[in-house]
Amino acid sequence: MTPGITIAAGEGSQLRAVAAGSAGRALLASFLGWLFDGYETYALVLVAGVAVPQLLTPAQAPQTSVYIGGLLAVTLFGWATGGLVAGVLADYLGRRRMLMASILTYAAFTGLTALAPTYLLLLVFRFLTGLGLGAEWAPGAALVGELWPPSHRGRAAAILQSALGFGFFFASALWLALSPLGPSAWRFMFLIGVLPALLVLAIRKGLADPELWAAAVERRQAARVRARDGRPLSAEDHALVRFTLTQLWMAPALRRRLLVLLAMSTSTLIAWWGVSTWIPLYAGQLAGRAGLGAQQWASLGGLVYNAGGIVGYVLFGILADGVGRKPTIFFYYLGSLPLVVALFLLVQQPALFLFVAAINGFFTLGQFSWLPVYLPELFPTSVRGSAIAIVFNTSRYVAGFGPLLAGVLIAQLGGIASAASIFGLFYVVGLVATPFAGPETRGQPLPE
Repeated sequence: MTPGITIAAGEGSQLRAVAAGSAGRALLASFLGWLFDGYETYALVLVAGVAVPQLLTPAQAPQTSVYIGGLLAVTLFGWATGGLVAGVLADYLGRRRMLMASILTYAAFTGLTALAPTYLLLLVFRFLTGLGLGAEWAPGAALVGELWPPSHRGRAAAILQSALGFGFFFASALWLALSPLGPSAWRFMFLIGVLPALLVLAIRKGLADPELWAAAVERRQAARVRARDGRPLSAEDHALVRFTLTQLWMAPALRRRLLVLLAMSTSTLIAWWGVSTWIPLYAGQLAGRAGLGAQQWASLGGLVYNAGGIVGYVLFGILADGVGRKPTIFFYYLGSLPLVVALFLLVQQPALFLFVAAINGFFTLGQFSWLPVYLPELFPTSVRGSAIAIVFNTSRYVAGFGPLLAGVLIAQLGGIASAASIFGLFYVVGLVATPFAGPETRGQPLPE
């Protein structure tokens, strides 16, 4: 049964069907929104090597990798800012409302990205697009977590996260088709990114906020009334009337949990943005040395990497519901570390690179599923949106320096392989932190 819905005698099957329908619609709507976010994000990764040189002066050309890193970093900073704001507002204004706002924001600015005439304007539009991209995740993850039953919550959350991989895959396939069209092909990628995102608005009209959230809002309003009337407040009342970010920091148990989870999230994000974003470009470089088409092989690299990631996302949810959240997280961190080294330092043949990239994607992309699976189960409803937004998005401010620093290292070290392998060491942080993350939550109801 979906949490927050009470089944009265004699109408159990009917209400169970309604609950399943609400949960299914929430997953579908959030999935599509996250898919388009994934498309938009990976489109930038794929086209940066083509788009940025067109917008640089001849004097800037030797530092192209630095400018590409800066573009990725600005997107991450926008994502982090939008995600934090949306996560907090989702606790006060509702999950659904913030989902709608996120779609409108990034749909508008991805269209402007396609028209950017200079590198500076491209940076500005990417930051603004990032605001909408970041605002998507926390409300969607909270919505799915609050509507799905404990026995299948892990699978549902992993399916939600897999939408990012489908978006990445779609972007890779489309770039494979569009890249031969000439210098302006990258602009078409962003124009296409506008149209499907707008379709999500129609789907989300049929959604309502979870009753868990509605009940938390009622408790918060009642606590505020008692405080305004000067009546004695319980510990729960004091927590409810505080600003959500203040409450998360003032509660010692929640603060300790946040710090450990932030270390894990930073490990996942900085390693991915400092390493995996270079996979398509590196695949193209290997292919070019072998006399093959660089752009086509860059797209193929993105395709197989994301195909492996989709399998990794979904299997994460199955394992998390079967053996537990923390063992599964540990397994994915453990697999990511050697596969970064294998991909960038041990493989030189383009065909073998594609095979190893798929396995790498299984672990390095698939591990992102721990965020929507585990995070909503660790925090009460009144601060859930804020908490998961802090964990997922604050780490993006740190991770934003990943591609920028990686670009500098690539320029200094003379290649992608060494820089990527250095950044792969960040997976050690997640590996060490996982045992201290919090309780095992497999099969448990969400804290109210």
